[in-house]
Amino acid sequence: MPSLLRLLSPKPLSKPGGLQRDAIPFVLADGRRIDVLRVRDPRAKRLRLTVGERGARLTLPMRASMVSGDRFLHEHRDWLTEQLARMPADVAPPIRHETASLPLRDERLPLRWSEGRFARAVRDGDGVALQLPPRAGDAAIGRALRDFYEAEARADVAAWMPKYLPALPRPPSRIRLRVLSSQWGSLAPDGTLTLDLALVLGRPSAFEYVLVHELCHLIHADHSRRFWREVEARFPAWKDERDYFHAEGRRLKATLHALLG
Repeated sequence: MPSLLRLLSPKPLSKPGGLQRDAIPFVLADGRRIDVLRVRDPRAKRLRLTVGERGARLTLPMRASMVSGDRFLHEHRDWLTEQLARMPADVAPPIRHETASLPLRDERLPLRWSEGRFARAVRDGDGVALQLPPRAGDAAIGRALRDFYEAEARADVAAWMPKYLPALPRPPSRIRLRVLSSQWGSLAPDGTLTLDLALVLGRPSAFEYVLVHELCHLIHADHSRRFWREVEARFPAWKDERDYFHAEGRRLKATLHALLG
């Protein structure tokens, strides 16, 4: 059985090629002007409009015309206006020497700024110390915070995994933490388990539920009744966590995006 250390170790990711991106201006139903990210994706099978922490995205199959994309966008103007109105308004990026706390596990931890040779964020008593070289910019802050949150998330997963591994037919081949746009987790055919890094910002029980959910896909790859019975047996309060994500999920993802830049 692979060790937890190997399962949780980061692995370089390959990026899919062939994507064509540009930004197009658009006027919402309430008169606001926004930029919509238009993406031609060779994997796309249909036109799709989504809203995430980075804003609005229009995805087109390679054979779709620009005219059909514009028509689709205008047909969904009211829906897009409503979705963007629901985006959190109180999410802001960290400001050097001004931001006084950081979110972690559904709490706010005191943030202490200091100078150091390297950009890094570490636990400091009941809070977090963010050490930065004098000339470090926003990108360095984002990298330091990403490393910090990834280390905290891996510690949580390492604490929970031993409880569930013995009852599984096999362990996941690898566990990755990524910034996901819509999903909270996934299990690839090769056994790679991917979890959204934003999970570590919310309440721990919700994070653990997502882990259990994906681990149960090692038993049943679908969402059949048999699958949900496996989830229920391991995590009886799963419906409470699902409701939590409906209420707080968008805020968590937007917060992580703002923190990492």
